[in-house]
Amino acid sequence: MFNNKTIYSILIGSMLMFLTACNITNQDDDAINQSNPTDTDSQTEGNSQPDEDINTEEEQPEVDEAEELALPTIALQKGDSGEEVKLLQKALVQIGYPITESDSYNQELVWAITDVQLQNEELYVTGIYDEATRGFLEKALAETITISPGEGLTYQENQSLDEETVEIGNPYEVLALINKSHALPEDYVPSDLVVPDVRFPFVDDKPKKQMREVAAIALEEMFAASDLESLDLFAQSGYRSYERQNGLFAQYASTYGEEQANTFSAKPGESEHQSGLTMDVTSSHVNYSLVVEFGETEEGIWLAEHAAEYGFIIRYPKGKEDITGYQYEPWHLRYVGVTAAKEIMDRGITLEEYLDERITQ
Repeated sequence: MFNNKTIYSILIGSMLMFLTACNITNQDDDAINQSNPTDTDSQTEGNSQPDEDINTEEEQPEVDEAEELALPTIALQKGDSGEEVKLLQKALVQIGYPITESDSYNQELVWAITDVQLQNEELYVTGIYDEATRGFLEKALAETITISPGEGLTYQENQSLDEETVEIGNPYEVLALINKSHALPEDYVPSDLVVPDVRFPFVDDKPKKQMREVAAIALEEMFAASDLESLDLFAQSGYRSYERQNGLFAQYASTYGEEQANTFSAKPGESEHQSGLTMDVTSSHVNYSLVVEFGETEEGIWLAEHAAEYGFIIRYPKGKEDITGYQYEPWHLRYVGVTAAKEIMDRGITLEEYLDERITQ
């Protein structure tokens, strides 16, 4: 039998062994906690459960609407093509124009740009996309202004008048082809007619002093340049209404016969004068007349060399009668814009040839 002292020693020993076992267990738990921390900054790629703040899927870049609808920064006109044209088309579609996407600045796009320009009095109406038009479209895309498709240009598509002639659907376009097979609408009167500040050989305030604003400004610049060369240039005849052209042609036809009259005078609707983009010019050296001899004067020679710098062409050049349908007229200036004018005059071609090469009418 154990005595009391022995029993006491056994109990003390048992208690020490129990406490030692508990301490070892706690140390093992601490070691486990240290090898598997819960701090997200210490997680390794081998963890099966990533932190909930980490996106394991590839992030998709946000679409920048403004960038997608960025407008071209270069001028564009009928016949141009490429990505810049597509950008312009997308922007116009965003505004509400029903345009079919292509890579060509076609007649549909010309119509839309003309319609846009007619809705802002500060823009020149040309059908050509330029810096001023770009600024207006940017405001429309930002929804700070409203453009209503179709509100500006009431004419839309070419209409057949007969087997040989169509009535053009966009008479405001500066590159509009007006000839014996492409006529202006009978009721067309340009809405932006002004009188250019240039010399005339008469003082009466007649409608023929007028031109469309974009052409009138260019004419003023050209006359100012000719003055620096001490030339004696005069403006003789600009805008002419459908009714006025009808009376003139009837008069010529009764005198010379219709076929002969149509070699130097246009039938009503087929005259470029009705467009407001034309001015007949002359000088004192030919007694202010409109005659072939004007082309041999200092003024006529200077115009042939420099008119294109201001956007004008000699519309009916010598040797091109079979294309234009009219006799040589060194006095007849037609505004088409600087880009087209320089190419036409440099190459010695007609407006018909220029347009035929760029687009199909």
